[in-house]
Amino acid sequence: MTVATPQVSNLPSQYNPFETEPKWQSFWEEQGFYVADPRAPGDPFSMVLPPPNVTGNLHMGHAFAFTLPDVVTRYKRMRGYNVLWVPGTDHASIAVHTILENQLRQEGKSRFDLGREAFLERAWAWKEQSQGIIKGQLRRLGLSLDWSRDRFTMDEGLNRAVIEAFVRLHEAGLIYRGEYLVNWCPATQSAVSDIELDDKEVKGHLWHFRYPLAADPDHYLVVATTRPETMLGDTAVAVNPSDERYKHLIGQQIKLPIKDRLIPIIGDEYVDASFGSGCVKITPAHDPNDFEIGQRHHLPMINILNKDGTLNENGDPFTGLDRFVARQKVVQWFEAHGLLEKVEDYTHTVPHSDRGGVPIEPLLSIQWFCDVSGMAARCLEEEYRNNSPRFVPERWTKVYTGWLEKLRPWCISRQLWWGHQIPAWYPVIEGQIPGDPQAFVVARHEQEALVKAREKFGPEVEAVQQDPDVLDTWFSSGLWPFSTLGWPDDTEDLKRYYPNSLMSTGFDIIFFWVARMTMMGSQFTGQIPFKDVYINGLVRDEHGAKMSKSKGNGIDPLELLDKYGTDALRYALVKEVVGAGQDIRLAYDRKTGESASVEAARNFANKIWNASRFVLMNLEGQTPAQLGSPSPEQLELVDRWILSRLHSCTAQVIEELEAYGLGEGARLLYSLIWDDFCDWYIELVKPRLRGEDVTSKRTAQQVLATALESILKLLHPWMPHITEEIWQILTQAQQTTSISVQAYPEPDFAWVNPTLEREFALVIQTISSLRNLRAEAGLKPSQSITAILLTTDSTEQRILTEARAYIQELTKAESLEITGSLASEPKQVAAGVVGTIQVLMPLAGLVDVEALRAKLQKDIAKIEKEAQGIRSRLENPHFISRANPEVVQTHREQLAELDAQITLLKSRLQKLG
Repeated sequence: MTVATPQVSNLPSQYNPFETEPKWQSFWEEQGFYVADPRAPGDPFSMVLPPPNVTGNLHMGHAFAFTLPDVVTRYKRMRGYNVLWVPGTDHASIAVHTILENQLRQEGKSRFDLGREAFLERAWAWKEQSQGIIKGQLRRLGLSLDWSRDRFTMDEGLNRAVIEAFVRLHEAGLIYRGEYLVNWCPATQSAVSDIELDDKEVKGHLWHFRYPLAADPDHYLVVATTRPETMLGDTAVAVNPSDERYKHLIGQQIKLPIKDRLIPIIGDEYVDASFGSGCVKITPAHDPNDFEIGQRHHLPMINILNKDGTLNENGDPFTGLDRFVARQKVVQWFEAHGLLEKVEDYTHTVPHSDRGGVPIEPLLSIQWFCDVSGMAARCLEEEYRNNSPRFVPERWTKVYTGWLEKLRPWCISRQLWWGHQIPAWYPVIEGQIPGDPQAFVVARHEQEALVKAREKFGPEVEAVQQDPDVLDTWFSSGLWPFSTLGWPDDTEDLKRYYPNSLMSTGFDIIFFWVARMTMMGSQFTGQIPFKDVYINGLVRDEHGAKMSKSKGNGIDPLELLDKYGTDALRYALVKEVVGAGQDIRLAYDRKTGESASVEAARNFANKIWNASRFVLMNLEGQTPAQLGSPSPEQLELVDRWILSRLHSCTAQVIEELEAYGLGEGARLLYSLIWDDFCDWYIELVKPRLRGEDVTSKRTAQQVLATALESILKLLHPWMPHITEEIWQILTQAQQTTSISVQAYPEPDFAWVNPTLEREFALVIQTISSLRNLRAEAGLKPSQSITAILLTTDSTEQRILTEARAYIQELTKAESLEITGSLASEPKQVAAGVVGTIQVLMPLAGLVDVEALRAKLQKDIAKIEKEAQGIRSRLENPHFISRANPEVVQTHREQLAELDAQITLLKSRLQKLG
């Protein structure tokens, strides 16, 4: 691809990201700069993109979470690593099911009306549409992904890996089928994982019921519950065996109301004698804690619910009623029979299905489970012994190990159609499938399953039928770091790039994804699948609140990309990170759609463009290579200063990048580029570029070219598009290469001079002080001044003397006196202080001091009057109590700003004497 890059002679006066960014995105991909070659030299650095769900557009969290590792990836590529960053998307079983079933509901249909095959056709069509949108957005973010290796969790290769993993785990005795308690979503009619739960605070009731003793119906035990309908499935009442009130009743029975069923009173240490009445109803089929108690005491498990949330035959006399209707009926029955002790208002947390949006039910169900205890133990050992993986920030290690220490068997089956269908097969004999839940074989495909079934069940097996359930999405996601590299085959990619170097993801899925990847990796490869785990924070809204669909406070990244460009959004997001893993707050005005943070980053891009344009127009068509390196003996003070700043900043930026200090690195470069290079160095070399000293001019050109190219390379990982555009023009590369594959700058400490940097900082402060005095006096830019720098410190005198020309140039000081004493004090003078230096600007002949004093006094009086009006309102309790809090806050901010203006003006007035 040939890219039309502007030449210096017709370089646009303004940077246009909307033309530049798509041009280079296409160029990078078509030229294959990011396609990894396992046979190429360089130490490997590999990552896999956390695969977005194929459920629609990316959100601001994606933009933030994906930009961070792209900064690292681009940096590592420029450092000479053999880099692979694999893109991909996730099929997201429940999420896609929910979207499609909502669509069907609007059409008056269900998935069962379509049938499995037609539903899956619709799901694949949705995937193609959504995946196309997501890929476009990932490209729009300028991510340096190897699109030749793009993967989808249900593509042919990854599906093969999933089946192989399932078969191996089953052969190892780690996958089994059985009836256990699971999280059940009545809306989607599927088991759901813990990650698919959304805990919501609900204002409900705590009902206290009387359960009569079988031997003495006039006496009863009181039990409390938030779910009255489940009492129909009670199989015991438990008390603490050391509770003096009840321990004599252990072993007796009570008569379960409504059902007239006798159930035992049992003793179990789980019961907290100090909570409530000290008696707990036990419903093993509908509560995880009760399930464990039921296992310990060999209690029957009575399921009262159908899969749609209605009561089954065991819920008689309320069979067929919705669970919440049945709840009301049970309460009414207890009240009518004088067995309702009391009702309390009760606020508690109820887990809801994230996708179904309804409260989940713990439900006994025949499901597929994976015993992960051995895998978890190996991962814990790796973490404790070798700190593997290494978490950044380190505090997340405890979260990771905490989850691993309390793992239970993982329910891996889902009653859905979209996903990896479980590779288990049931024998068909005389047209029927045996009712035995253990009558199955596990195989890689149907032909293998038929052979296995006939070996296991006899030659009368006519055919095999595959289990209709699909695997939990996290099963395939757990294989992602190595399935994307070709596992189970021993591919070149797998040998070269595994384990991955880095996994960058959010803290909310440390257990649900990170831990499952480490467990699967240790099981199938014998290695933890990545060396480092960078945990990114959240993008919070302008008020610091977490963004969510329910709150409606999300910010569409496409809106900001369209307004400000990709580089501006990327830089704004990363620059806000203060410490690895910290949340960021993105300034945003919802009325105008403007973001101060991103606008500031766009201004930074414009500053870089304008400075580069100036440099390019003063290099007389020469490239940095043609100009060559500056000769040390020809360097002037300001040249040595900017080269010292450049190399010391380079060392600091590299140090931060190696420690994942991405925000810190961004801020270091902002200061170097905006302050040191643009505002000071360029301004100070302008006279040399206009002057007749050929040697001085060429040295200035060499330093400008050298510094600019280094700055572009340093900044490239954060702002890849504008740096590519300018670098191509600067180097006249002719589009045969890219800045993204150039060597990252290395610091040459021979150029670093901390003493010079400290001394030049004094010069800068002095110039700034004189500029402020000019502004306070209201001087025109063309007016010249007389300046006096008074200091008794010989070192300061030397520094100022060496920089005399710079001070005079940037302050329009026609006369500059640097002295240790004054023969006489000027009568009218504007004064400032820098260190021990008195900065003096005589005003005689420059301004009408009396008129200036009068103007300042008038301005002060006007602002004080305005401030007093606002202060009076804020001191009025009626205003505070009645006004909108936002209005009150706005008034406080206005008053603070006015007070600051008054202080500044009074300071100026005082300086006039």
